[in-house]
Amino acid sequence: MHEMALCESVIAAVEDSARVNHFTRVRKVRLEIGRFAGVEVSALRFGFDVVARGTLCEGAELVVLEPKGRAWCFDCSETVELDERLDPCPLCGGLRLQPVSGNEMNIKDLEVE
Repeated sequence: MHEMALCESVIAAVEDSARVNHFTRVRKVRLEIGRFAGVEVSALRFGFDVVARGTLCEGAELVVLEPKGRAWCFDCSETVELDERLDPCPLCGGLRLQPVSGNEMNIKDLEVE
């Protein structure tokens, strides 16, 4: 399950930030994960709780924001929002779409002590 590896990367990034910004505890982690990123959010939540044990993130609330993906439609030449990567264009029904966003995974912000 690659979600565990993602959690390990998030915790490592938070720990790096703690060293630079001198905080000792994290109360909340807000992640932004695009709908096309291929991340199972329930597995990520479970993995976060497991990986956070014994770290400054232990007990932190994980908030996951899932913005819709955006794609450019070759058929109508418009950029549209999509819930799923393989959805047709909501404007013209076209299936030839080039993703322009939705694969992101970012730490949006932290609530720390």
